[in-house]
Order: sequence, then structure tokens, then C-alpha cells
Amino acid sequence: MRFFLTAASPCPYLPGREERKVFAHLPQGDGAAINDSLTQSGFRRSQNIAYRPACETCAACTSARIPVADYRFSRSERKVLARNDDLRRHVVEAEATNEQFDLLRRYLLTRHADGGMAEMSWPDYVAMVEDTTVRTHIVEYRTPSQDQGPGDLLACVLIDVMSDGLSLVYSFYDPDLARRSLGTFVVLDNLIQAAMNGLPHLYLGYWVPGSEKMTYKVRFSPLEILRPSGWGVISAREVARAEAELQANRAAQGPDMPKLGRKEPQPQGPATAGVTGRSRPPA
Repeated sequence: MRFFLTAASPCPYLPGREERKVFAHLPQGDGAAINDSLTQSGFRRSQNIAYRPACETCAACTSARIPVADYRFSRSERKVLARNDDLRRHVVEAEATNEQFDLLRRYLLTRHADGGMAEMSWPDYVAMVEDTTVRTHIVEYRTPSQDQGPGDLLACVLIDVMSDGLSLVYSFYDPDLARRSLGTFVVLDNLIQAAMNGLPHLYLGYWVPGSEKMTYKVRFSPLEILRPSGWGVISAREVARAEAELQANRAAQGPDMPKLGRKEPQPQGPATAGVTGRSRPPA
């Protein structure tokens, strides 16, 4: 495989910094196996490209995953699961639909209006979903049908099925239903699916200490991050340091502070008593 390096551009996560990425095109034949290996080494998939940060002066972006067998739902997480117990889980092919795109547009314009993905077009969405050489599907979360129809679409997540886990490529949901905590629910539900399928990890993409957009990931505990020495559970000290950095970045924001970069339209990118307490069909 040949690897390439992007030019420097404003960082979409941390103010006043620049980002670069190293990337490679996934081959048609053995793209799934190569994507597995690269993801385990800190890469993410966007369409038929695997990439990871390669910034010259920063190493903040850290791959994160949840060790499924060790996870135990907290009281608040069980409440999130209960609030969404009425939803129906539909596993569908990785094929874009207008209904999904309409929900994505509402989500982006409400939650990420200042990001590059807010400008995503229908062809961009089709490419994000359908341009893949790996085992990919979409999970749609819908309300129960009232008229023999499919029910209202409340959330979607694009998922790669790997040899050692599920990778949440990108998720979006109805931004007007804050009480449901749909973003958290999608993660918890796929923890359950990973456990039901005997998969040891749920990959969440990059955790970026100090980033407002990425701080939510440390709410899932235990959480493993990829260090130079390998994968290991994040420590309380690392979480506290990240929180302090986030507070400092919040305090520094002002009219003269450089705006965050605009991200290109690409995806982000349980076990026993704690996780298997739901009877949903496996993915």
C-alpha cells in the first residue's frame, strides 16, 4: 500500500492548531482485513480511505474503544436505555435514503452548523454510506409503526463490522429529542450488540483531550485509548488533565481567538450483567 500526507489545514477540534493526515486507499480485494489492521493501529475509515492524524506539533487525537466484556452500565445509562426501549432497531444495507439524509441535515444544521459537514450534499452522503470495501451496514432506530408503515426515523448509525469489534463510523439523530439522549443510546445499544455477537471491542474513533466536540467519549468507562505502548484503559489522571485543558480552552475563547477549522465532509468518525440486559436481535 502507498501512504500519502495531506497539506496542513486548521484543526477542527482545537483552536489555534493545524492538522495533517496520513492516508491510504483501501483495496477492493482485501480491504476489510487491511481496514481491521489499520483501525487496530489507530486509523479510521472514510469511504474507501483509511486515515489517521499526523500533525507535526500535536498528538492530541487518540484512538478510543470500549472493552465490551468489562463494561457495566451506570444508573444514568440504564435510564437512557429505558427511555428508548420503545424504539425498534432495523439493520439495513449501506444504501443511502432521502429519509436518512433529511435527518442528517437537521442534525448537522442544529448541532454542527459551523462545521464542514454542514455543507454535505446528497452525493456526499451517498459516497459516505456506499463507497466502502468493508463489511458495513446502517442501523435505523424507529418508533413503533402506527399504520403498518416503518415508524418515524429518530436516529441512524453507520457501522463497520470488524474481526474484533464494531466501529461506529458516524451517527446522527433527531436534535429536538434531547431527553432521549439518542447519541448516548446509540453507543450503549451497540455495546449490547457487540456482546451478543461475541465481539470484544466497540471503536468510537478519536478522543481529543481539550476538545468540546470529543469530550463526551470519556463518559463511557472503562475506555481504552491507544498509546505508543499499545492499548490501555484511560486513567483518572488523564481524564482530569483533559478536563482541565477543556476548561482552559473554554476560558480562552473570545472574539480574537482563531476559529476552529472546518472539517471535510467525512465520517468520524457488553457483557454479562452489565451489558446483556436487553433482548434485541444481533446486528
